[in-house]
Amino acid sequence: KYYFESIPVTLDIWTVVSFYQDGAYVYMAVMIFLLLGSSVLLQVFSWLWYSDSLEKIETKVETFAKRHLLIKPFHFLQLGVYLRSISTTHFLRHTNSFTEGVAVYLNHDLQMLRLFETFSESAPQLTLMMSIILQRGELELTTAAAIASSVTMYHRSMRIYLPEKHKMSWISTGVYFLWNLLVIIPRVTALALFCSVLPCYIIAHFLSLWMLLVLVAWSQKTDHMKSPGWEWLFRAAVGLIWYFCWFNVTKKSIKLKMVLYYSFMALDTVMLLGFWCWKVFEYAGCWSSLNPYKVIPTLLGLYVTGILLKMIYYRCFHSNGDREKITEPTEGKYRRAAAYDMDTDLTPEDAAAAPAQPLTGVLKRSRTMAANFYF
Repeated sequence: KYYFESIPVTLDIWTVVSFYQDGAYVYMAVMIFLLLGSSVLLQVFSWLWYSDSLEKIETKVETFAKRHLLIKPFHFLQLGVYLRSISTTHFLRHTNSFTEGVAVYLNHDLQMLRLFETFSESAPQLTLMMSIILQRGELELTTAAAIASSVTMYHRSMRIYLPEKHKMSWISTGVYFLWNLLVIIPRVTALALFCSVLPCYIIAHFLSLWMLLVLVAWSQKTDHMKSPGWEWLFRAAVGLIWYFCWFNVTKKSIKLKMVLYYSFMALDTVMLLGFWCWKVFEYAGCWSSLNPYKVIPTLLGLYVTGILLKMIYYRCFHSNGDREKITEPTEGKYRRAAAYDMDTDLTPEDAAAAPAQPLTGVLKRSRTMAANFYF
């Protein structure tokens, strides 16, 4: 649960080899680019977050790696995320509680890295593979469940910031997963359909929309990174997530922004489906198994159903009104985490009584993202 499994890596290598054996060199190049690009992105974020937290928050794993000068080489060799996973797992085992010490914050960084991996690697890969399948006249929808699962697990981890109800019920989890799935399926499928008939234009579509979304993230004045320069990298990652799915990064006018986002993405999805439909009618003989009069209403129906389920979730299951408790900088658990040092004899009770510390690094990121989630 707390580490990046090796099975998907094996499947990725097998897919690249299969493309090479079939002579599909363009697909092979795209696959390699997605794998390398996603890996570099994760290592950069992992190293930056290590850099602004090592002096204050560290486990025995980081201490060992730091003393032997292994942290930089591990990230250069694209192994830094595995080091972070081992660190989080080690700390959780020794605390025997998910809410003790810095385990919450270490896990939060790891969950964010998993989310970045999902939308920089898994979602584009899914779009690529679906476009290949669609060129054979077939349609597969269930594989989008992996993306919805990643989003659900990230937000499920947010409940730890509500001490009085940190356990998210499985009914709430199921509803959250289902509405994400029903919204993501039409988006990814529309991209795959568009890519299957106009593959050269999908890059132009992505770059133009992604740059617009990055500018929108900039307009929200995000403040998650230590350096203003690296903040643009975070905004670029947010724009990548927004290309597929909603992700909240601000505390102001959330409902209005969600309405604008889903309306805009619905128009964009309809446009993609329109271009696909146009090519289907132009080459009707090659697409007899995919009837636009069935595919398009089905996808739009899933999208609308997903939005309705999202409204039900926020109406019945979401913990609104708890944001002030999370954002309060003098709350006990934040004082304890800011003062708690694994290399000293300071007890949790002494740390809890320590003066409030300015929140930086992982503490700041975790608190801000939790506050944004519980609007």
